[in-house]
Amino acid sequence: MAQIISLAPLPNRVIFACTHNSIRSPMAAAIGNHLLGKQVQFSSVGVRAQEVNPFAVACMAKLGLDISGHVPRNFPDLPDNPCDLIISLTPEAQHHGVELTRNGQCEAIFWPTQDPSLAHGNRTMILDAFRDVRETLQQNIEQLFPRSRAQSY
Repeated sequence: MAQIISLAPLPNRVIFACTHNSIRSPMAAAIGNHLLGKQVQFSSVGVRAQEVNPFAVACMAKLGLDISGHVPRNFPDLPDNPCDLIISLTPEAQHHGVELTRNGQCEAIFWPTQDPSLAHGNRTMILDAFRDVRETLQQNIEQLFPRSRAQSY
C-alpha cells in the first residue's frame, strides 16, 4: 500500500489516472464517488484509453457498484483546470499527471498499483487479482479521506 497522508481540506475534484482508463482508475473513481460522492467529485482518465475491462465490471459489481457504462477518456479529453488533485496509479500516467501540476492549480500523488490484467490462471484466480487491486484502492482512498468524512461499504 502507498504511504498516504490524509487531506485537509478536501479537494473538490479528484482524477484517478492510469494507462488505459479501463480497470484501475475507473474502479478507484467508483469507490471514491461511493464513499465521498456528496463531498468530492471523482473521475478518471488514461494515457491510451480502452473499453472497460469485463473483470473490472464483475469485481465492482460484487460491491454493488456498476462501472459497465464507464466511458474511457484520454488526457487530451480533459478540460482546462480539470481537478484539484490527480492520483496516478501507473508510472506512465504519473508523467502525464505531473503536467497538470505545472500551472500550480493541481496537486499530484502517485499510488503505484498492480495491473490485474496481467494475472494468469482460471477465472477465479483472475478475479482474485482484480479484487486485490480493488481492496488496495479502497484502503488508500479511505486513508486519504478518513472515515470521519467517508462512508464505508
